[in-house]
Amino acid sequence: MKTENIQIGNSQVSYYFDAGFSYLEELTKKENTIIVTDEHVYHQHHAKFAGWKIIVLKAGEEHKQQAAVDEIIQQLIAFEADRKTFIIGVGGGVVTDITGYAASIYMRGLKFGFIPTTILASVDAAIGGKNGVDVGVYKNLAGLIRQPAFLLFDYSFLDTLPKEQWVNGFAEIIKHACIKDAALFSFLESKTLESFQSDKKLLDELIQKNVGIKTTVVVNDEFETGDRKLLNFGHTIGHAIENSYTLLHGHAISIGMVAACIISEKINHFSREEKHRIEKLLHQYHLPIQLHFDKAKIWEVLKMDKKRVSNSMNFILLNKIGEAVVKPIPLNELETIINQSL
Repeated sequence: MKTENIQIGNSQVSYYFDAGFSYLEELTKKENTIIVTDEHVYHQHHAKFAGWKIIVLKAGEEHKQQAAVDEIIQQLIAFEADRKTFIIGVGGGVVTDITGYAASIYMRGLKFGFIPTTILASVDAAIGGKNGVDVGVYKNLAGLIRQPAFLLFDYSFLDTLPKEQWVNGFAEIIKHACIKDAALFSFLESKTLESFQSDKKLLDELIQKNVGIKTTVVVNDEFETGDRKLLNFGHTIGHAIENSYTLLHGHAISIGMVAACIISEKINHFSREEKHRIEKLLHQYHLPIQLHFDKAKIWEVLKMDKKRVSNSMNFILLNKIGEAVVKPIPLNELETIINQSL
């Protein structure tokens, strides 16, 4: 096991890489702790949870709504949770987002930690303190930023992860490479999804690398006033597609990244050759690169994105692989590009 302690704003966050679930007892007492997970994780790993107080949520992005938070709060009351109670989210990005939000507002804030059980949560969703829920089709519209006390990475949870969920998580890994790390992009080109599925040491190296990329960005810009916005590469159009067509997050973000590359070409002189490299890498990791979607429908969702400021959208574009930039695009210009080029 490798441990790292990171200062993010006023919070210290501890990372425990390649740890076992049983190590949780070293971090918090069973009698003082409540675990939140979903029905899929609970059914596949119920033996791990013996002796712990458990709240089990319905699984799936469609349940990432205020109703799930209300359910957690009602169960916390039933458990007589107080301000000393510690909350642990064990699951993918939906579970960690909801758990962090519920813990942050119950009694004005309880301490919480995460044990991510998917690639997506391990490299992205569980890191950085963004917690919240969707409001209808609007992604993450209600929420706050509050850091977990720790993340414990137990890779045995990945043994039951379906292949489509491995693929789902690699979209965020490729995103990190696109915006911040050309060397990581080349490294991914030299490997396959199966390389990481079959080699836990290689996987641990990849997860630590991606946790490091996102953490560095968050440390420098916890509340998304500058560099952290770059982490939204592919997410503006991707989020609009995701909830409108009920795609997996990574699949929608993959399509969103290709769309962002096209817009980068139009506005930012991004090279067509590098766009093709990104499309090839996404395809290499079994991610979709195109979708015939209703542009008017997507536009109605997209223009309510949190990155809209007045009559423009702060859009993440690429200068080149490994280097991204935030550019405000007038909404009328963005709508024209979407209608004519996507």
